[in-house]
Amino acid sequence: MTVCERIKQLRQEKGLSQGHIEKKTGLLRCYVSRVENGHTVPSVETLAKFAQALEVPLYQLFVDGTPKGDLKSVSMDPADDDSQLRTIRRYWPNLPPKAKKLLVNMAAQSVPSKK
Repeated sequence: MTVCERIKQLRQEKGLSQGHIEKKTGLLRCYVSRVENGHTVPSVETLAKFAQALEVPLYQLFVDGTPKGDLKSVSMDPADDDSQLRTIRRYWPNLPPKAKKLLVNMAAQSVPSKK
C-alpha cells in the first residue's frame, strides 16, 4: 500500500471527507484528491499536515496496520538517536519502496551541506 492509499484509507476509516481534510489542513480539496489518487507526491511538511488532520503519528502514513511493539513519538533529543535508529531498522523491511525513498530523501535534506 502506498502512502497516498494509506492517507485515503485512514481518512475513510475516520469517516472524514476530503472537505474535512481541506478545512483541517488548509490544502485545497482537489489537491487532497490528487494526493490520495497518487497524481501528486506531497512534501514532508504536507504529510505532517495530513497526519495532524487525521490525528495519527506521521509514521502511520507509512505503515499499514498496527506495528509490532510500541513506537514512541520521534524525539529531537540527540540522546535518543540510537533508539530511533533501531526503530527505523525494525520497520524498514515492511515499508513500501516509495516510503523508503521518501525517508532517504528526508534524511539527505536534514544533513547540513559541507562547505
